[in-house]
Amino acid sequence: MKGAEAIVKSLEEEGVKHIFGILGGAIMEVYDVLYDNKNIRHILMRHEQCAAHAAEGYARASGKVGVCMATSGPGATNLVTGIADAYIDSVPLVAFTGQVPMHLIGNDAFQEADIVGITMPITKHNFQIMDTDDIPSTIKAAFKIASTRRPGPVLVDLPKDIQQKKLKKRFHYPNDVELPGYKVVKSGGHPKQLKDIANVLMNAEKPVILAGGGIILSNASKEILKLAESLKIPVTTTLMGKGCFPENHPLALGMVGMHGRKVANLMITESDVLFAIGVRFSDRVTANIEHFAPHAKLIQVDIDPSEIGKNVDVNIPVVGDAKLVLQNLISITNKLKAKKKTKWHDKLKKFKKEFSPVYDYDTVPIKPQRVLKELNKIIDDRTIITTEVGQCQMWAAHYLNIKNPRSFISSGGLGTMGFGFPAAIGAKVAKPDFKVIDVGSEGSFMMTGQDMATCVIEDIPVVVVLLDNRYLGMVKQWQDLFYEKRRSHTYLGEVPDFVKYAEAFDAKGILVEKPSEIRPGLIEAIKSNEPFIVDIRVDPDEHILPMVQPGGRLDKMIEVGSL
Repeated sequence: MKGAEAIVKSLEEEGVKHIFGILGGAIMEVYDVLYDNKNIRHILMRHEQCAAHAAEGYARASGKVGVCMATSGPGATNLVTGIADAYIDSVPLVAFTGQVPMHLIGNDAFQEADIVGITMPITKHNFQIMDTDDIPSTIKAAFKIASTRRPGPVLVDLPKDIQQKKLKKRFHYPNDVELPGYKVVKSGGHPKQLKDIANVLMNAEKPVILAGGGIILSNASKEILKLAESLKIPVTTTLMGKGCFPENHPLALGMVGMHGRKVANLMITESDVLFAIGVRFSDRVTANIEHFAPHAKLIQVDIDPSEIGKNVDVNIPVVGDAKLVLQNLISITNKLKAKKKTKWHDKLKKFKKEFSPVYDYDTVPIKPQRVLKELNKIIDDRTIITTEVGQCQMWAAHYLNIKNPRSFISSGGLGTMGFGFPAAIGAKVAKPDFKVIDVGSEGSFMMTGQDMATCVIEDIPVVVVLLDNRYLGMVKQWQDLFYEKRRSHTYLGEVPDFVKYAEAFDAKGILVEKPSEIRPGLIEAIKSNEPFIVDIRVDPDEHILPMVQPGGRLDKMIEVGSL
């Protein structure tokens, strides 16, 4: 068996059904084997960055490891942004890259790049295979590392001669591999710490649960719901945790942070206990750390010990898997009686009534709030929302009511413009029976929009909803708020016509300019079962507010009418 055959065989043994990629000279041996393969569907993307983001979307929608593939040199370096995005958002991903033959490595050969060195800071681990007999065990290790403990991306670099040479031994794909220094131990937390947490939560008068992406990664949404309901504790989420707790629930506060809901920010600020689980306390969540939950006893649960206390001081730290920790905690709290929190719940109701998002705008140009109102009516339990990055992302995060995990997919830590569209492609491949809608903007969409060709050729019917204001919206908002409205190089102009853009790819497009056209346009796009762009012209001067000023406090938000 040739190395290339062993690579594809290993992927089959690992249960891989989909690969997103683009071939080139240094990876052609693998693609030649894929030509005859009937078990793995390869989706030919139009840019390697899109291949990585599509693999991310696939992983986040399915819970499986996403796989992308590229050739050496520029093909490999084009994957870097997607790999970095997956790393900071803890997405399980395995990226395969072609490489020049071993005897040319280090000689500045044609299309050579040290992709192992380049990606070392942004992968959990990476490999360069130097012996054909190492192929099965290396690929097994890559998938194990990507999917266990705190998930993340792993890169496997494949010199061309390794793909061409035959294995010296008979092919054998192992059930598991031992990795020195890497132990997969699922901890449910230390019993004493869990008892301490239970007592603190039971006796708290103003507790809040802060749920992050770790809840989704560990499939712990049922457990967080059970704990919150049993102890009657309000729940707020980070951007990455959005969907882990149903946002139509009476205890739901919505998203916290710079562009979070005011009720969430105020409840955290006034809390006496903050139970954070699967959260890394990024600056977009905490704002000014000195004023973050200033009266609260902080409890942090995370599977990654390096995150405990990294950004905020913690009173009770727990290293463990979110699902197991919650299950153990629930078994303890079920035996105890919680203190009534009547005043706290009264405050929650008061804040919700006073600070609920306002959707009912009926003006021209269209307000983005109105678009999200109509979208809220359409999404259901079989809908996945992806987002681009910028104002459109924050409109979606703030205004959409998401009820289920793995149904809201957005670039969190890296904030990668162009993420949403290819992520939607990956999500649709993973969940073909779901509606997949990318809430985007023209600035972000144009960075990866060429993969509309992938949607058409591969029959992947995703819907792109553009909140089209012809600006780099979030940068323009900061210019308006903090730079005296000096809009330096943020106006994009009136090009392109997105209906014609869609039609050029043999996709469908529609222009929406009145509020009454929004819902019919969305329904037409979804029912078409074709790749579709809904270009909605929105007010270019509308800001996503309230907003916490950079370096500001969660309880001191810039609000509509305060400018």
